[in-house]
Amino acid sequence: MRRVTVVGHDGGGLSAAAGAALARATLVAGGARHLSGLDVAAECLVMGPVAPVVARVAAHDGEAVVLASGDPGFFGIVAALRRAGVEPVVIPAVSSVAAAFARAGLPWDDALVVSAHGRDGAAAASALRDDPFLWTLDAPIGAAGVHKNGSSPAGGLRRAVNVCRAYPKVAVLTAPGSGPAELGAALAGWARTLVVAERLGTAQERLVTVEAADAAAESWADPNVVLVLDPDRPRRDPRPGWIAGAGPGPAGWALPEAAYAHRDSMITKAEVRAYVLARLGPRLGDLVWDVGAGSGSVAAECARFGAAVLAVERDPAALPLITANTAGLGARLVAGDAPDCLAGLPQPDAVFVGGGGPPVLAACVARRPARIVTALAGLERVGPALGVLGDAGYRTEGVQLQASRLSPLPGGSHRLAATNPVFVVSGELP
Repeated sequence: MRRVTVVGHDGGGLSAAAGAALARATLVAGGARHLSGLDVAAECLVMGPVAPVVARVAAHDGEAVVLASGDPGFFGIVAALRRAGVEPVVIPAVSSVAAAFARAGLPWDDALVVSAHGRDGAAAASALRDDPFLWTLDAPIGAAGVHKNGSSPAGGLRRAVNVCRAYPKVAVLTAPGSGPAELGAALAGWARTLVVAERLGTAQERLVTVEAADAAAESWADPNVVLVLDPDRPRRDPRPGWIAGAGPGPAGWALPEAAYAHRDSMITKAEVRAYVLARLGPRLGDLVWDVGAGSGSVAAECARFGAAVLAVERDPAALPLITANTAGLGARLVAGDAPDCLAGLPQPDAVFVGGGGPPVLAACVARRPARIVTALAGLERVGPALGVLGDAGYRTEGVQLQASRLSPLPGGSHRLAATNPVFVVSGELP
């Protein structure tokens, strides 16, 4: 009878159910450390690249056991087996994320969990040869370096870092080349504390708490899990939670101008903000630049959608407004004169340009964000903006937005109060 059992193995003793499955098995697959010391009569298959092992297990005519670290249903081998048509019996152990939070004595129902398994194919294949059970560490990669969820290998670490920039409590499943040192370096400019849990469940287990900047200068033992914490932002809600992770999205967006501190109505109007947000598409894992942030209303709304945000502003009088409007949202303020101050900033996924003209727009385009939007008060500025985007290979569009809001009159009647027209030019990479 064909049956596949996946057993989570945390380095301790196996359960009675796992022991019975091993006794029946005619094929056992696992990392070298999982197979060492096992006394079984079955054929033992030491893990290498994922795809051949999954294919071998799926084709096996008999009972097979796959040994994996932690909870194999959490960023683990169970998904790969099911894609191959196998419906396994799963006997889990404690996941590395749960173990790391337990060691730190922290609750984690309000934490996000991300994988930093992003690298090129050659590096991934080399890592798998060096450490053939990497894929069992709760976040597998394939031999070609593609994460099991199908995401691009180049985006794994960058998107994980963006989540760490945006959220106050994140668990990062790491890999060689995308570990605590790389996380610490990428978080430069953000106040973050890292709790690094090395070699959980082994005699070499170690828990180290370190600031992000200091983590970048250290060497760390693999495998490890990293908890990234914002010391300035407590748990998202002091009351007991009802949903794990990031929680529901914002109840509304394009908030009225009265929701923000601003000077003399110098703020992107709500109707324009709604269209700008639709074109920017801020989301979890993205980094958005708000260049010429003014009051910071666009920055604040992007942060509420879960994106990491950099608000860039040169006017000293505007800086306290941005700080107030983005308080508690994790946005980072960059005080400087664009385009010069943009050179050292991390790679954006989307950019909103609120001022600065073609030179600033061109500097943003040079970083190749997927989406870029600018709001212009003068018609004469539309053509140059379209030219900058079009010449760089962006698909462009432009609209003129003008809202007329109902305003009450005496006696219960209303009139239409027009807001100033704004031209919005946007571009998207094909």
